[in-house]
Amino acid sequence: MGGKERTKRIGAIFCRLESTNQQLSKLIHSSLDMDRLDYLLRDARAAGVPYGEIDLNYLLNNIKISPNGVLGFDEKALTAAEHFLLARVFMHRVVYYHKTTFGFEEACRQLLRRVRDCERYNDILANDGQRIQDICGTSELRGFTDDYIDRIIFKTSEDKDDVIRILATCLLERRPPRLLAEIAGIENKDGNFTAGSVFKQNCRNGLEALAQKHDLKLGQFLLCGPKPIKFEERGSLFSRANAEKLEPQEREELIMVFRRGKPEPESIVEFKGSIIHNLSNQVFSIQRLYLAELDLPPAKLELIRKEVRKWDARYSD
Repeated sequence: MGGKERTKRIGAIFCRLESTNQQLSKLIHSSLDMDRLDYLLRDARAAGVPYGEIDLNYLLNNIKISPNGVLGFDEKALTAAEHFLLARVFMHRVVYYHKTTFGFEEACRQLLRRVRDCERYNDILANDGQRIQDICGTSELRGFTDDYIDRIIFKTSEDKDDVIRILATCLLERRPPRLLAEIAGIENKDGNFTAGSVFKQNCRNGLEALAQKHDLKLGQFLLCGPKPIKFEERGSLFSRANAEKLEPQEREELIMVFRRGKPEPESIVEFKGSIIHNLSNQVFSIQRLYLAELDLPPAKLELIRKEVRKWDARYSD
């Protein structure tokens, strides 16, 4: 339907080419994208949590377009727009970055990195960009499914390397890595000396000795932090002055709001009475330390947790 020209126009919208309408692209690539409006509601209901229950109909009914063709929300929907942005943060914290889910994901990431670096697995794992391109350009792509990873996990669950075997077995037998510590909170994007960064450095300095003390492998400790959660796609990383320096395409990622009586909208971070304005220079950050283990006695696990807690600056004397 429509032929090659229509296909190119649709592709240009998704690729955000300069030749296309950037406002249409904004509905796919921005804080105000339709996928996000959809998945927050679906995921909240599927997970049984209230945090993603945004007022979708009210938001959609209050989308406006300016004389210059810029999309935004009417000011009366400001609270609903704030709720939408905050819901994303809450859903990441409670669902997408849940300690068990993220622990499994990190164990899988660490396993694949180690397998990638082992020449003995070159036959089952694409270990460089060229190999990935080769797969994508042939019918082999049809086999690049979840089963591709499942086969790697199954094969490595009996590996001679202790760390590879333990990580694979944790995944294969659905035994999540144990969370030893979590440092989470809202912090200024420019802050260097934070509880999370101090904990991360203390872990790097002390994990090797801790592993030796308890007869564990250093690779069993998974020090990780998911990507900081932004309150606005650009607002949480840029001040208003810096936002004004953005390229036009980047500026389109911001949620825009129409003030009463104003024909053109402005970024939600410029509304001084809004929650997002006050959070525009901050991010929600998490640092976690897990232990991938199979048969560690509970008492020993608690002892390790107590020792790790000393590295958390919030509890130091």
